[in-house]
Amino acid sequence: MNSRRNFLTSAALLSAGLLVSPALLARDKGYNKKYIGLQLYTVRDAMAKDPAGTLARLAEMGYNSLEGATYTGSQKFYGMTPQAFAALLKQNGLIMPSSHYRLGEEQMNGAPAMGTMLHEWDRAVDDAAAAGVKYMVCAYLSEAERGNLDHYKYVADQLHNAGERCQKAGIQLCYHNHDFEFVAQNGKLPYDLLLATDPKLVKMELDLYWATKAGHDPLTLFKQHPGRFPLWHVKDMDKAVPHSFTEVGNGSIDFKKIFAHANEAGLQYFFVEQDITPGSPFDSAAKSLAYIKKNLV
Repeated sequence: MNSRRNFLTSAALLSAGLLVSPALLARDKGYNKKYIGLQLYTVRDAMAKDPAGTLARLAEMGYNSLEGATYTGSQKFYGMTPQAFAALLKQNGLIMPSSHYRLGEEQMNGAPAMGTMLHEWDRAVDDAAAAGVKYMVCAYLSEAERGNLDHYKYVADQLHNAGERCQKAGIQLCYHNHDFEFVAQNGKLPYDLLLATDPKLVKMELDLYWATKAGHDPLTLFKQHPGRFPLWHVKDMDKAVPHSFTEVGNGSIDFKKIFAHANEAGLQYFFVEQDITPGSPFDSAAKSLAYIKKNLV
């Protein structure tokens, strides 16, 4: 699916009679380097206590793009309606092109979780559109939602259905990986089953840390599935404590090499994420930001 900023370009090409796929258009144009994003899970405690103050602080630091980490269960964005949250973002000069959601097979407090792919997805999509979200991302499968290969096929079907609904609202559905999708079952990877979905309906948010931890080279994935990865999670792996999280540029992942293939991947937006920080998450986010500005954009 084309992003809004590619619309005029694609329309001009089509009017000229050229048949160019959306993925190729994304790769030709490349991502907008002015946007440096943060996944709000990094500052989740601060967002829970003071979302307005947290957003203002992130904007002052130099982040201008965010990815949401909460909607499921409350059907609000950090306690706010989509319209109120969009207004707060605009007030701080921020955009939130992407937000995380859940499959919804796992219950919360003994009841189905609303605002998930399986429960009240229509409302979730409408709210995302109202908040200015362009990408709705299936963030995580709990252990109960993983299962065997047949169950991953079921998950793939649900992604397809959810992606169709997103498409009607002008939104792209994506799937965010961890490492468990790369654990082979009967010689097959669950991630390959998810990639077998319609690439127009389901794209991928590649978490560079988790893919690397699982022993898979992001560049190989880009080559095998060009244009399929419009979103990235940029998080680093500690050199001293293997498989621990660290600030971007402070670990073992070669981000310069990966970013050199951004167009092949189809990258549109990337988000720094650090699940665990040694001190203040704001300090870690600032260190990652400084490295990215100096070395990657």
